[in-house]
Amino acid sequence: MSKPDDTIVFRPMAAADIGTVPIGHQGEPQEVRQRIADIGSSAILAFDGPQHVGQLQFRRYVPGTRSPQGLWHPLYWADFGDRAGGLPEQTLDVFCYHVGQLEDIDDRDPRYQGRGIGLRLLDVLLDWATQAGFAALVAKAVPAPRPIMAFMGGQAAKAYQERGFQQADSWVDAELKTLVVEKGLPTKRPG
Repeated sequence: MSKPDDTIVFRPMAAADIGTVPIGHQGEPQEVRQRIADIGSSAILAFDGPQHVGQLQFRRYVPGTRSPQGLWHPLYWADFGDRAGGLPEQTLDVFCYHVGQLEDIDDRDPRYQGRGIGLRLLDVLLDWATQAGFAALVAKAVPAPRPIMAFMGGQAAKAYQERGFQQADSWVDAELKTLVVEKGLPTKRPG
């Protein structure tokens, strides 16, 4: 990865951004508006000039949340089963990263990959969450090989640990494991 790109501008998403940036993976516009009204934002956005090039989505943590469609529903990122007990009431749940997302589609522009944008999104989120009064953040980590991280829209555990997160649990998601095999994604980092 090259050093972080200083030409990319980061900021929290506001209600005025709905209709101007991709939100397909965040839910319906009214749902996103409600989330912004509740906690002040629903994503940290990244821009290259006027072009949206990425976002890191988040929501208030709600214990017991279950994903109705496993990996194929945004609530996957909030579904910790019984593994995230004991978190403070004011906890923010880190959802998925969309680096290189120029439009509201699943395709990603590779020009924005490997430039540290995802990690900068996380750093900006951590600052924002502190200023917004959140007591803790919770996140799911994904396997470290870049193709898996890119497919899932997540970060490896190391990225979180380097920023002070403590690992509460570790498990292999059976659905993700099956998908990695079916898609032929590499399971080891190069080198």
